Amino acid sequence: MDVIVTAGTPFTAALKSLTNIIPVVFVGAGDPVGTGLVASLARPGGNITGFSNQARDTAGKRIELLLDLLPALRRLAFLANADNVAEMLEMRDAQAAASNLGLEVFAPEVRRAQDIAPAFAALKGRADALYVPFGSLAVTNQTEINTLALRALMPTTHGARELVKTGGLMSYAADNVDLYRRAAVVVAKILRGTKAGDIPVEQPIKFQLVINLKTAKALGIEVPPPLLALADEVIE
Repeated sequence: MDVIVTAGTPFTAALKSLTNIIPVVFVGAGDPVGTGLVASLARPGGNITGFSNQARDTAGKRIELLLDLLPALRRLAFLANADNVAEMLEMRDAQAAASNLGLEVFAPEVRRAQDIAPAFAALKGRADALYVPFGSLAVTNQTEINTLALRALMPTTHGARELVKTGGLMSYAADNVDLYRRAAVVVAKILRGTKAGDIPVEQPIKFQLVINLKTAKALGIEVPPPLLALADEVIE
């Protein structure tokens, strides 16, 4: 292989442990420096570079937007994969932001698909809404997560548009399609001879607020017109 493109932190970390020769371009890593994928954003070093999704930097914004939608929100739960370092770092920042906004926080431990249903059972009566970071566990089990949340009448905020398309309530996140398009340019540079470690890690330039009105209606939530006007995409 001349170059490998990966999605997210776990797959990239696995490849880092397997090769220091084949160039790797990651897309959508939550915190490339904090999780040890690269030495720095400006000078990644080694054989890895790519695109951060700035999930940690936008965690507080997701909660602020959720409060705009649910002004009476007081208790917020988190459904993060405890085995995903990037998700845990994001959850730490999100919990801090939630606490600063006067919210109580609760985070049941989830590591695999079998933990999701028990986590929702543990949330009963302890949370008014749910924050779901973007990661492989959430993506693989998005139908179950959104179904259980709807059944529990629990509004959700997600770290990617894709999970709102399948029934989540709202998301504020980097435009993943745009990141992959830009990744193609980096791959081309590597194929022309540039070393991956010499190419700075790039940040998102496009963010999207997505609201699912069908889910809002099912939850009995009326989306305020000012928030609706801010949305980049409204799913009806």
